Amino acid sequence: MKKRLIRGMAAPNFTYESISGESMDFHRKAGGKRSVLFFLRYAGCPICRLKLREIYLDYEKFNSAGLDVYVVLQSVPASAKDALAGSDLPIVIICDPGGKIFKIYGVAAGNMFQYIAPPVLIKAFRASRLGIRHGRKEGEEMQLPAVFILKEDGTIGYAYYGRNIGDVPDTGAILEAARA
Repeated sequence: MKKRLIRGMAAPNFTYESISGESMDFHRKAGGKRSVLFFLRYAGCPICRLKLREIYLDYEKFNSAGLDVYVVLQSVPASAKDALAGSDLPIVIICDPGGKIFKIYGVAAGNMFQYIAPPVLIKAFRASRLGIRHGRKEGEEMQLPAVFILKEDGTIGYAYYGRNIGDVPDTGAILEAARA
């Protein structure tokens, strides 16, 4: 596992498979624009789907702040496409079924305590109440999340590593970090 990345470091480049199955170069796709890069577990994870719902609902806030939105999932394109059907927002889903991009960004797997932490159980309950069910399991079940804001010059302007599988900052905190 690579060391954690911090503010001011160069954002590592990578190639990835898009939800449509085409191979893409991240830096070329980002094109020197400010971006927010979310690392979530996989498309069938109810807690991840709850976060994706929040990202979709708040897309205009990210857009107004000048942030392009990318979400890295440990899913194959077909299952990501199935799980996320009906979304037409310009959020880029990055498929990383082998977890290589997670490793490049130093996003590690957690342990059982981070998997069943009380905040995780609360989010799982919220997802269930919204009708979000568990889908296909993929990747590392104990995978922790992370969020990065990448600046125009390709450096990291903000890095957040989750303390449990549901620990992802809310939109307000991310937008505040983007203004800093």
